[in-house]
Amino acid sequence: MTLGPTLGVRRQAIRVALGAALVVAVAYLAVSVAVVTVVGNDLTAQVDDRLTEALQHVPPGRDPDDAFERPRGDRPFGPPTLIWAVAVDGSVLTDAETPELPEAYEAVVGPVTASIDGTELRLQGTQVGDLYVVVGQSLESVSDARSTIVLAELLIAPVLLLVVFFGAVAIGRRVAAPIEAARRRQLDFTADASHELRTPLSVIEANTSLALAEDRDETWYRTAFERVDQESKRMRRLLDDMLWLARFDAAQAPPGSEPVDLGVLAAQTADRFAAVAETRGVRLTVRVPDEGASVAAPPELLDRLLGVLLDNACKYVPEGGLVDVTVAPDGSRVAVTVDDSGPGLPATDRDRIFDRFHRATEPAVGPSGTSGAGLGLAIADAIVRATGGRWQLGTAPAGGARFTVSWPRTLA
Repeated sequence: MTLGPTLGVRRQAIRVALGAALVVAVAYLAVSVAVVTVVGNDLTAQVDDRLTEALQHVPPGRDPDDAFERPRGDRPFGPPTLIWAVAVDGSVLTDAETPELPEAYEAVVGPVTASIDGTELRLQGTQVGDLYVVVGQSLESVSDARSTIVLAELLIAPVLLLVVFFGAVAIGRRVAAPIEAARRRQLDFTADASHELRTPLSVIEANTSLALAEDRDETWYRTAFERVDQESKRMRRLLDDMLWLARFDAAQAPPGSEPVDLGVLAAQTADRFAAVAETRGVRLTVRVPDEGASVAAPPELLDRLLGVLLDNACKYVPEGGLVDVTVAPDGSRVAVTVDDSGPGLPATDRDRIFDRFHRATEPAVGPSGTSGAGLGLAIADAIVRATGGRWQLGTAPAGGARFTVSWPRTLA
């Protein structure tokens, strides 16, 4: 059985992770562009607000020369705002530190972005008295902010994509592991079923071939037909169990639960198996409480569970042996125990006792001459898990196997 994801599962997980990383990369790129755009527009809008405020602080009729005599650090227009005053005769008044205003922007209304002497500026202008005043501010702070954001995004991007990739690989493997395990179990189930069916089919084929090869006496034919009948019944039991497990696995949910008295159900099941036990020379006893012991579960599933346990016990108990069924309260739970005087459960097989098609190494064939397909206890385990039961395996007082299942107690 495969212990981890196969190579195909790992490759599929990597492909899914690459797809996830690609999707995240595209989304991250779109978000990054949006962030840079929004931040750049917001900072540019702040520059435009400062330019509008600066124009509002220019008083009409003021001597334009006074606007440029004030030191740059003492200007009332905020950091650093450039001012040009265009007179009626077309001359441009400014201070010595301000670059020359190109003629194309002497009547700018704005706000517009312009490049003057290699510096990107935001310009805006308005008529103030006899002068047309143009103010400008460098967009260097906006460019620096954009560069910082882009750098941060470039540094974050590989880390984010690596985290997404390896995270998707890990999640993909974790999600795919149960699917792969289920697929492997299905393949194993099919292989084991084919193996189990091959044996009785071989016996039937051999007997029919010998019967057709030449004439034989009546005793030989009767013996051959008995073998064919025995193997046909074995195949029928095997197919019934396989179909039950297939339907159980495919069911969306178990049948509806209702209060079931385990004592009554155990007595009824034991009554059905009384003839089987008598035929095999087995003494079957049942002990149930007088006050009743109810659990909430689908009655048909519990009936099937008790039938599997009793059939399994009767099958491997030697002639004259004992099978004892006990139903008793166990604290807040109710337990049903099936003890037998058979060979017991080998310690090496207890971990796999509920695996499908697994049979204990000793004995492969019970004292009654019957051999199971290894599906009975698998069916029992499926029922116990579906009904919220709890297993407890041990050794019976007579030295055989002890199977105990308990459920929470409920009101009748």
